[in-house]
Amino acid sequence: MGLRFFADQCVPTVVIEILCDAGYEVCCLRDYLPIESPDLVVISKAQELGMVLISLNGDFANIFDYPPSDYKGIVALQVRNHPEVLPQIVSRLKDYLSANPDLEHYSGKLFLVEVHRIRIRQ
Repeated sequence: MGLRFFADQCVPTVVIEILCDAGYEVCCLRDYLPIESPDLVVISKAQELGMVLISLNGDFANIFDYPPSDYKGIVALQVRNHPEVLPQIVSRLKDYLSANPDLEHYSGKLFLVEVHRIRIRQ
């Protein structure tokens, strides 16, 4: 099965478009839930849909609140109040996705995508 993402409401449209243009299926939170939905509802919807959650919300990077082993995968884009780095982060993510196209690779893992690296937590 190909990579499928559930984009949190904080993910910019340009990121969603880049991923779609690269051939990935991306569903937007706003098409399934109210945009002010609590984080637990958001990640539960991603799980229900069998999708990897992608977010800029730092809460999802907390492995104590959201243990990666409980989910199909979490991609946390680490912009850290520097939106100017988003193009580099998305480029790094696209390269990684291309090299690791199997959905099962993401299951049970948190991917912290930064400008210069991707950290993986389990």
